[in-house]
Amino acid sequence: MNKKLLKNSIITFLATASIAFAADHGDHDHAGHSHGALPVSQAEQAAMTPDSVLADLKAGNMRYVEGKPEAPNIAGRIEAATKGQFPKAYILSCVDSRVPVETVFDQSIGDIFVGRVAGNVENEDQLGSMEFASAVAGVKLIVVMGHEACGAVKGACDHVEVGNLTMLLEKIAPAVTSVEGHEDRSSKNKAFVEEVIHANVARTVSDVTTRSAVIADLVAQGKLKVVGAYYSLEDGTVRFM
Repeated sequence: MNKKLLKNSIITFLATASIAFAADHGDHDHAGHSHGALPVSQAEQAAMTPDSVLADLKAGNMRYVEGKPEAPNIAGRIEAATKGQFPKAYILSCVDSRVPVETVFDQSIGDIFVGRVAGNVENEDQLGSMEFASAVAGVKLIVVMGHEACGAVKGACDHVEVGNLTMLLEKIAPAVTSVEGHEDRSSKNKAFVEEVIHANVARTVSDVTTRSAVIADLVAQGKLKVVGAYYSLEDGTVRFM
């Protein structure tokens, strides 16, 4: 099968799956999404834009930082979520236990997809998950979020080799080599590590659209945005890049 035919087959499959998904999981019977009430409904998701979702995540992070999160209706959300899901965003984050993604953005059941892997790098599995989230489930925004003092990035800076972790850290290596102007290029140099963290996020954001024709097409149509972000362990803020 040639590349053009394969791409068309994938797009046709995803479009068909999207229609079937929406038909099987109708709109929730509530209007006006509130973070504390019920999950995002199909109608609410359809009305969202990439920019409105980005603003929503920023507002949620502000509530988190200020210690004023909205209390979610867990029982109601669990019941409503059995009817289907219409999340607003996909967040690719590191596995670091100090970065609880839903909590950081003050989101709850049915609001966002979360993909996690050490060093927040993309591979075929993550890309496939993002394609499902965007082309089938309808998210408007993909966020690649790195964080302060990332252990995976430190390992890549130090050229650590441990089992399967070695191959994972190799995905961060291009970000390490791209950062210049430091004599000490080890994890002991905090400034160097932080620059690599940012470079790694930027490269992953670029790679997502470069490696996925499905995502690139949605971005070109204005239906989706892919952005980078950085989480501060010190104060809990998320800065979008």
